Amino acid sequence: MTPFLKSLPRLRRFLILIPVVALLVWALLPPAKLNSPRSLFHAIKGSSGKSSDKILRYIDPLIGTVNGGHVFPGATLPYGMAKAVADADNHAEAAAGFVSDNSKIQGFSHLHDSGTGGSPSLGNFPLFVHPGCPEDDYAQCKYTAIGRAVPRIEGSAKARPGYFAIGLNNSVYAEMTASEHTTLYRFSFSQEAEVESHNALVPNSPLILLDLVDLGNSRSGGDIQVDPETGRISGNGTFNPSFGTGAYTAHFCADFTGAEIRKTGTFLQTNVTDEIQAFGQVATNFYIPSGTAGGWIHFERPAKGQIMARVGLSFISVQQACHNAETEIPSFGFEGIVKASENAWKEKLSVIKPDHSGMSEEFLTTFWSGLYRALISPQNYTGENPLWKSDEPYYDSFYCIWDSFRAQHPLLTIVDPAVQTKMVRSLIDTYKHEGKLPDCRMSFSKGYTQGGSNADVVLADAYVKNLTDGIDWDLGYEAVVSDAEVEPKDWSTSGRGSLENWHKLGYVPYDDVDHNGTGPMSRDISRTVEYAYDDFVIALMARGLGHKGDETKYLQRSRNWKNLFNPEQDDRYRDEAGQVIMSQFKGFLQPRFSNGTWRYQNTRLCSPIYQQHSCYFDTQYDTYEGSPWLYTFYVPQDMASLVEALGGRDTFVERLDYFHSSGINYMGNEPNFLTTFQFHYAGRPGRSNYWVHQYIPGQFNASVNGIPGNDDCAMGAFTAFAFMGFYPVAGQDVYLLTAPMFRQVSLRTPSGKLATLRNTGGFDAPRYDNIYIQSAKLNGRPYTRNWITHDFFVNGGVLDFVLGSKESDWGSRDEDLPPSLSTGLLD
Repeated sequence: MTPFLKSLPRLRRFLILIPVVALLVWALLPPAKLNSPRSLFHAIKGSSGKSSDKILRYIDPLIGTVNGGHVFPGATLPYGMAKAVADADNHAEAAAGFVSDNSKIQGFSHLHDSGTGGSPSLGNFPLFVHPGCPEDDYAQCKYTAIGRAVPRIEGSAKARPGYFAIGLNNSVYAEMTASEHTTLYRFSFSQEAEVESHNALVPNSPLILLDLVDLGNSRSGGDIQVDPETGRISGNGTFNPSFGTGAYTAHFCADFTGAEIRKTGTFLQTNVTDEIQAFGQVATNFYIPSGTAGGWIHFERPAKGQIMARVGLSFISVQQACHNAETEIPSFGFEGIVKASENAWKEKLSVIKPDHSGMSEEFLTTFWSGLYRALISPQNYTGENPLWKSDEPYYDSFYCIWDSFRAQHPLLTIVDPAVQTKMVRSLIDTYKHEGKLPDCRMSFSKGYTQGGSNADVVLADAYVKNLTDGIDWDLGYEAVVSDAEVEPKDWSTSGRGSLENWHKLGYVPYDDVDHNGTGPMSRDISRTVEYAYDDFVIALMARGLGHKGDETKYLQRSRNWKNLFNPEQDDRYRDEAGQVIMSQFKGFLQPRFSNGTWRYQNTRLCSPIYQQHSCYFDTQYDTYEGSPWLYTFYVPQDMASLVEALGGRDTFVERLDYFHSSGINYMGNEPNFLTTFQFHYAGRPGRSNYWVHQYIPGQFNASVNGIPGNDDCAMGAFTAFAFMGFYPVAGQDVYLLTAPMFRQVSLRTPSGKLATLRNTGGFDAPRYDNIYIQSAKLNGRPYTRNWITHDFFVNGGVLDFVLGSKESDWGSRDEDLPPSLSTGLLD
């Protein structure tokens, strides 16, 4: 037991007396005076309830914060740079900082990514708040991340757009919000003279520290400076990206208000001093070693029970970080910043107007939360790019385009075309200054390339949907052609590898010898089909820009998927008894040697039922994060040819149903999304409707683990599309139609008109017995195609559906099917 008050003498004759007195006082205190952390939480939690707004009230940012979802649930603006949340000490799950489990809280940091795989990302410069220190001695507080971490109050985490709060069992209640480049915290403390912290009673005299670390503990060097008069803590550090190469430097500027300053100082690991107020290059030319290091302030007991902390952020300089803080949040007005954030989110989300009637709260929460997550990243770092000067926008945290090109970017093209246009301009500007489009980019660093050069699809999708404002399409075309023709020295972080054999053989051979660059010599199946589709969308751009020769060349290369299709390859697997069994399906993509002979990869390898975790970036195998079963379906440029190659419509449908029902499919990865809707190409859109309703709510729902894998801001996009009743074929002017899960949903077009999809007959939510489209009308006229073009979302219109409980023949005729290369896609 430690002394209650610093003024008590620490002479030996009191060592026995003090514990006895302490025990007597403790026993005589009424229960209310014990000041449990939970009682403080209950006293002030009233301000953290759900929003009353008709949209925001259905957003739960905590969805996906366990079981690998890695969702950022904290305070942020749409695409905002500043992202405040409590960081948990569950390293395996804390890629975005917070985890909804019982792990301890080790700080509150200000920069995060959302929904990523790989290592923990960002989480720089965490604050940590002690309500007091043992014996009122700053040196006895805990400073290292491991030492200072404290349990949370169970059930205390509250999140809504622009706001996050949590109660700690050291009697601190933390609330946070954010502007574009600045985070703001409100820390509330007990009114009692002593509180419990780290299993000891301490005097109520808060100590706030700021640590230079990040979530990945990757810092090198840096500066820390504490102003003992004003309490401003400022500094920087250099860090490694979480899934890429290189390094980045971040800067901060932290100010505090609400209590008088008693002492200030710095710390390095467990060495704490009040004599040194700065170290690093800024003061002593001292290189700060990696690990815990930072500054601290010991405050008087706050008169109103609260201390505010404002942290400005910049990737340019400390001065810019301070400027950002002072201009964005000049008066520490917490509620005003929360309100501004709420308004920003309402404005972004108001473009979609669904009819909520008949919908369960769980489904509404699933939809709006998914849409919300799709607008968290990429992050707008315009004005914060230290690498080159440009008048173009700069967006970061394309993490990764392999994930986001399939659903998220097509969604933004509809719901936020102005921002999607800026993202395309940013990608083209990155090509201009770095020589290649990124396939993955975070923290101003090159991320690893997972498959093809998939920024090609992002650009092509924007081009075919006529995004033009400020986009230099000639330069954009130059960028995608560079991907197709020029191999970089290191294609592990940009561009494509194995281009010599890709051009000569028409596939990436298993035994490829690359004389032009270096990268992982694996993933030859998945790279081949992605290169083929990348070349197809380049052909679409070539046609629009008048490059006829290029169009012919890239269309020919887009057929290269056939070169790895082995029509004789059967599907073998072991049952639970260990017996080798063959399914009835034959014909799969397989690895191939440069001499044309076949090599074997198990058709189910890298699926949930066979060695799922064997096919990440460092894989030795021929597919990336998916099986040959999955990649055999990836021919979006010519699904008609694929349907024929797999035995015709009936066999294709049977095979695709088997893929979804047998455990091979894993909806936690984005390449699997499109397979949900590919029944359309065989004239069975009803089966797509069926599987949508299996996955929602089966795997996409409103629970805390309500997504099946890393969110990547793409899981939310898939959810939003599924609810609204259409899904994009990224890179093409094609959306596959399913029955909306709302009675009606309208989307505001750039012209201000509405594009409305509505169920005019048979809608029976929340039962959803009637999930099959029986008939449709577009602007009052019969409509039999099972797909629609982007023109609907530009010029507006009304698409009416009549639903029934059994699959109909709507959308089943040859002329109703989505276009394919072999059936005149470009005619």
